[in-house]
Amino acid sequence: MADAQDRNLPASERKIRKSREDGQVARSRDLAHLAMVGGGGALLVAFAPALAGWMQKILALGLRFDAKLLTQPDVLTHRLGELAAGWLLVLLVIGGVGLALAIGSGVAAGGWNFTMKPLAPKFDKLNPLTGIGRMFSADHLSQVGKACLLALLLGVIGAFYLKGHLAEFHDALSMPLPQAMKHTTQALLGGLMLLVIALVVFAAIDVPLQRFMLLKRLKMSHQEMKQEYKDAEGNVEVKAKVKARMREMAKKRMLAAVPSADLVVMNPTHYAVALKYEDSKMAAPRVVAKGADLVAMKIRDIARENKVPVLQSPALARALYAHTEVDQEVPQRLFSAVAQVLAYVYQLRAALAGRGKMPADLAPIVVPPDLDPHNKPATGAADEADEA
Repeated sequence: MADAQDRNLPASERKIRKSREDGQVARSRDLAHLAMVGGGGALLVAFAPALAGWMQKILALGLRFDAKLLTQPDVLTHRLGELAAGWLLVLLVIGGVGLALAIGSGVAAGGWNFTMKPLAPKFDKLNPLTGIGRMFSADHLSQVGKACLLALLLGVIGAFYLKGHLAEFHDALSMPLPQAMKHTTQALLGGLMLLVIALVVFAAIDVPLQRFMLLKRLKMSHQEMKQEYKDAEGNVEVKAKVKARMREMAKKRMLAAVPSADLVVMNPTHYAVALKYEDSKMAAPRVVAKGADLVAMKIRDIARENKVPVLQSPALARALYAHTEVDQEVPQRLFSAVAQVLAYVYQLRAALAGRGKMPADLAPIVVPPDLDPHNKPATGAADEADEA
């Protein structure tokens, strides 16, 4: 009881979607009754002439008796088969139309929803105590009361209509069969219209009522809302562990690419960036690994173990670390500086392989000042410039 009283928050979209997957959809029985009675009445009006003619033929066929029946004993069997086939066809058509109307009314009330979960066995429903509780629940009692009221109203309408038109039905007894069938059908249509009007009123009330009652049953407490948020967003500690694991895996993949680099540009104590360039595959040199502090030291050690040149260029290392990402090409404004260090590395490799002379010392590398994170204008100078 306390839990039910605490559920004062509207159902979330996630809970509504899950309830639909479980088969909990707003369905209106009164709308289904309206579809069946109204649709059946409309079909009766539309096909009344054809149906009357068909029934006359069936009746004439069933009542025909001649001398052939005496000479051919199996004629009765064939005739019975023809009559049964004719009535079976009519019943199939009526059943198909009724099924279509029932499905259409359900879709109109709560939308299309296909699930097999309601067919799964639920052994808790075999408990008689819980069954008694459901029988005397507010929702069940309201449904029973509404059904009784509808049955009583339809019964009263039908009784008063039959009482007021009893003479018309009595007159049909003195008419030939075709005229009697037509006369009775017309008399019944008036009563059917009254029943349809009553069902329209009940359906107009029941459809929004069922939706309201469904949303009321799906209301959530504050605890349920918090739990759903945790389930949707994930536990904070678990998410932190997953992110840490992903960072560790990315770090391992990055360090595995260092041996294939052409060189490592390094600030001696803080930053290291590994570069690779293949003129047949790349439009510009690409960063294959970068890191700061301990990661930078790890990149340096792996590079030295695999005989990858390590060049000390603090400004270029800081600029590359600040303005590039792993697997990204270097910025266009750093092309000149990167090309300078790559050319020096290629000349050094050629000299070590005996294909050229040893290059001179690497000339100072010029990096655009605005790309170096450590090149910040002094505050006093900036203030003086503003005053000037």
